[in-house]
Amino acid sequence: MAEHVENSDPKGESLMEKIYDKFHGDDSSLSSESDTETKKPVVKSEVEAEAETLKNKVWRLFGREKPVHKVFGGGKPADVFLWRNKKISGTVLGGATAIWVLFELLEYHLLTLICHILIITLAVLFLWSNATTFINKKPPHIPEVHLPEGPILQVASALRIEINRALDLLREIASGRELKKFLAVIAGLWILSIVGSWCNFLTLFYISFVLLHTIPVLYEKYEDKVDPFAEKAMHEIKKQYAVFDAKVLSKIPRGPLKDKKKD
Repeated sequence: MAEHVENSDPKGESLMEKIYDKFHGDDSSLSSESDTETKKPVVKSEVEAEAETLKNKVWRLFGREKPVHKVFGGGKPADVFLWRNKKISGTVLGGATAIWVLFELLEYHLLTLICHILIITLAVLFLWSNATTFINKKPPHIPEVHLPEGPILQVASALRIEINRALDLLREIASGRELKKFLAVIAGLWILSIVGSWCNFLTLFYISFVLLHTIPVLYEKYEDKVDPFAEKAMHEIKKQYAVFDAKVLSKIPRGPLKDKKKD
């Protein structure tokens, strides 16, 4: 009898172990599935983060990291140049075109134009003010115009800073330490002199104004197509410059270097 009980115990234990393993295996599978489900969003977020980093690392023209609107300052001038408000941008461009036609094509002089505008304005206001006494009407309200001090000082300060930067750059180039900048400035001035021989300052200013109203907005619209071509062009330019530097520039004697700081 004792032997029968002893023989029945292993069977009961094995049956209980099978039932326990079955439920335990189901729980472990459910927990593993829940773990995988909880891990899925983490993997997805990591992939999205990598995609965003790769997107941010895309090469942009002139190495910019900000949008085109931010490059232009992000204010009203940027809105005008990028045609955020088509009416204002069209009015500004149309006004510039009218001024160019008036002075360049019709050969009207600036001083003559200012004098004629003032003559007509003063004559109309003077006659209108005297005519109101005969027709019993109020005289025209002529507002007082004063130039604000703040904006003028800001413009003068910004202009002073830019002029000082240009003078520092010219001084650095003239000292003979920056050969690359020297060649770039010489090439730019040479091209500008050629363009200046083709047209006068007003036409050059108008062409620059029109380009500011067309190229940025077109680049902002097609920047994903323009940047790859610009990247290839920049790589080719750097390659050719490296060859030119190795064969020519490296053999040119440089100017005196800056004095080293004493230890």
